Amino acid sequence: MSMDLIRTIEETQKKAEVPAFKVGDTVKVHFRIVEGKTERIQIYEGLVICFKNSGIGKTFTVRKNSYGVGVERVFPLHSPRIADVELVRPGKVRRAKLYYIREKIGKAAKIKTLIVKNQDK
Repeated sequence: MSMDLIRTIEETQKKAEVPAFKVGDTVKVHFRIVEGKTERIQIYEGLVICFKNSGIGKTFTVRKNSYGVGVERVFPLHSPRIADVELVRPGKVRRAKLYYIREKIGKAAKIKTLIVKNQDK
């Protein structure tokens, strides 16, 4: 009985449209930040290195280099604070978790870009 109640509450909290991106993609996350009474949107651009959990608790980790220092941030996928996730560059990777990128420096940390062919022709 209580599990059904939890599931129904989770379903109401889930986002209807989850943006389509995967591990290895470079994304811009538009994140709402509340400072006192004002609200602004901060854009965090970086490489998606992993997805964790499932359902309402699903999170994704975005890594970027900021002034030579690697910075990672974990975002809840169904959070109301995430305004938008914009795909900048699709990546081509062969594994689900890109933790090895943490040790790579410079050009070695690059991910191959996925070449999207036109389906119109």
